[in-house]
Amino acid sequence: MKQLFSNLLFKVFIAIVLGILFGLYLPESINRIFATFNAFFGQFLNFAIPLIILGLIMPAISDLGKGAGRLLLITAAIAYGSTLFSGFMSYFTSSTIFPSLLASHVNDAAEIAEGGKDLEPYFSITIPAMIDVMSALVLAFVIGLGLSYQENSTLKKVVKDFETIIMQVIENVIIPLLPIFILGIFANMAFSGQVYSILSVFLNIIGVIFAMHIFLLILQYVITGAIVKKNPLKLLGNMMPAYFTALGTQSSAATIPVTLEQAEKNGVSPKIAGFVIPLCATIHLSGSIMKITACAMALMILEGVPFDFGMFAGFIFMLGIAMVAAPGVPGGAIMAAIAILQSMLGFSEEMIGLMIALYIAMDSFGTACNVTGDGAIALVVDKITKEDKGIYSSQ
Repeated sequence: MKQLFSNLLFKVFIAIVLGILFGLYLPESINRIFATFNAFFGQFLNFAIPLIILGLIMPAISDLGKGAGRLLLITAAIAYGSTLFSGFMSYFTSSTIFPSLLASHVNDAAEIAEGGKDLEPYFSITIPAMIDVMSALVLAFVIGLGLSYQENSTLKKVVKDFETIIMQVIENVIIPLLPIFILGIFANMAFSGQVYSILSVFLNIIGVIFAMHIFLLILQYVITGAIVKKNPLKLLGNMMPAYFTALGTQSSAATIPVTLEQAEKNGVSPKIAGFVIPLCATIHLSGSIMKITACAMALMILEGVPFDFGMFAGFIFMLGIAMVAAPGVPGGAIMAAIAILQSMLGFSEEMIGLMIALYIAMDSFGTACNVTGDGAIALVVDKITKEDKGIYSSQ
């Protein structure tokens, strides 16, 4: 029983249930306490995420030896390929199903823009990040690759000490507080009622996207299972704690510690997991691009905006690149995509508002798909490194 209550997956599940119940039945004054906590914790996450990227990726790359650059290219190529595949799968599925599916909902689209009343925190504190996510990622690459060529470097010892500090923050601060953060998210969703108004109009869209994200995960692990010669269902099952944690946090970066642990349980070496998982939390957004592509097409159909394959092909290629710059926080992907939606698909301000509302309502599933897919990529990269010892010199 004690082991059950200490299990993170159990805590996340309880937090989701309690969050919905609190949002529905407790007074606003109580729910605002959780909103206040989430405002502070969200700011802390924004501050910590670049440091987590630096603290995990720098030592991971420096430990890989002189072959680190090649490993980086392999991981990035697999992640980008997975993201593009997801985007085009979403396009062909949506263009086949949505036109007939949405015919009866065209007049209901405007209702979504009204939204609901979110919980306001009693107070909030702004904690600016010392460095933005993209700069942290580039800096981690530069320093990590540089250190991978140094045999005895004082800076390498500093980087390892920094890694220890970051892991202590993750294990002693972020992970213990995640269930409360998740509870607050679901309490706000239940209290505002915005999710239900969106679901009432876009239930069919959400059903299609949910089915696509399940299919994508199964396909990823069937392919991965064939490559690493392991049972794909067992591999996917081992990633479920990461899936459900991401379902609650809506943040790839906040789920990194859980994803790391589950990837290692699947047999990925700690060295490769420590490199691939934090990197893919930033550059691999197959679930997000699938959702953005489907939602964009659905809104264009609802608003009567014409589209064709050429328009969406360019959009998907550019979106795949833009996703790299998306912060691994709730709603980060759609914020990074707004400029491309406006410039390439001609979205108006009203359509952007509808897009954000619809995306945020389903953000959990896209994020969960992203992080679970990260585990598959880690398995493939680990297999490649074991077959080609030259990729990193320390093995």
